[in-house]
Amino acid sequence: MKPLQLVFCLALLADNGFAQHEVQQFQLKAGEYDKAIETGEKLLAADANDLDASYTNLKAAEGKKDASGILKWSGQTSEIARKVASNPKPANKDADEWKQTVDYAKQVDTYTEYALYLAALQSADPQTVILLTNTLEQRNPQSQYIAQLLEKYAASARQASSMLKAVELGERAFERNQFNGDMLLAMSDYYMQQKQQPDKALRYSTKAVELIATQPKPEGVPDADWEKKKASISGLGNWMSGVTLEGQGKHAAADQALRAALPNIKGNDQLMAIALFHLGVANYKMGQTSKNKLQIAEAVKFSEQSAAIKSPYQAQAQKNVKVIKTEFKLP
Repeated sequence: MKPLQLVFCLALLADNGFAQHEVQQFQLKAGEYDKAIETGEKLLAADANDLDASYTNLKAAEGKKDASGILKWSGQTSEIARKVASNPKPANKDADEWKQTVDYAKQVDTYTEYALYLAALQSADPQTVILLTNTLEQRNPQSQYIAQLLEKYAASARQASSMLKAVELGERAFERNQFNGDMLLAMSDYYMQQKQQPDKALRYSTKAVELIATQPKPEGVPDADWEKKKASISGLGNWMSGVTLEGQGKHAAADQALRAALPNIKGNDQLMAIALFHLGVANYKMGQTSKNKLQIAEAVKFSEQSAAIKSPYQAQAQKNVKVIKTEFKLP
C-alpha cells in the first residue's frame, strides 16, 4: 500500500485531528493543493483555531500561486496565530512547552507577512501588487517587508495611474523611517508635477540622495548593476533638488545640487537641457549680485550648452545668452 493511501485509510478508520493533519501534509507535498485546502477547511470547521491547518492552507495557496487565496489564508492564519500568542498559559501546560507554542505562533504570523510580500513581488498585475502591499501595511505597519516592496509599489501605481496611492503610502512609510530611493523619487516627482508643496519635493529628493549614498549593496545584486542604480538615483535626486531649489530662488544651493547631478544624467538630453538652463540662471543671478566675473562666465557657458540641445528650454536659453552678454558687455 502506498504511503498516501495508508494515510487516507488511517483517516477513515480514526476520525481524529492527527490523522487529518497527516493527510493534509501529504496532499501539500504531493502538490494536491486544492485537496489540501479542502482538508484544512474541514479541520478548521471542527476547530476554528487550528493554526497548523490554516498555515498549511496558506502554503497550498502559495503552491497554486493564487493571490486571492494567499490574501485569504494569510489573513486567517495571522488572526489565529495572534490569538494563540496572546492567550494565557493553560493550567495543564508546561511553561517551556507553552513558550514554544507561543514562539511558533509568532513565527507563523511573521511568515504570513512574508507570504504577502513574496506574492506582491512575483505578481505582474499592478492592482494585485497594490492590494497585497496595502494589506501587509494594514496588518503590520512596522513589517520588515514594507520597505522592500516600495519600489514595486511605486512602479505598479504608475502603471495603474494611481500615483496618489503611492505617494500616500510612501509618506506613511517615510514617517516610520521606511525608505526606498525609487519611491522617494516618485514622491518628489509627484509634487514637482503638481507644482505644489515644493518643500515636500525637496525633502524626498534630498532623502533619496542621502539614502543611496549610504545604503549597502543588496545581496545578490552585481556590483555593476548596483553602481548604475546608485548613479541613477543620485542623478535624478540631485536634479529634482536643484530644479526645485532654483524655483525657490535658492541659487547657491541649486547650483551645488545641479552640478552634482550632471555626471549622472549624461545621455538624457531633456534632463541635461533643463539642468544646464537652471545652472545658467542660478550663476547669472549670483554673478549679477556679487559682480563675480567667474559666475557670469559660468552663466554664459551653461546657457550656451542648454541652447545647443533641442528642448522646450532651447529658445529661452538662447535669449538668456544674448541678455547676459549684452548686460555685461561680453563678446
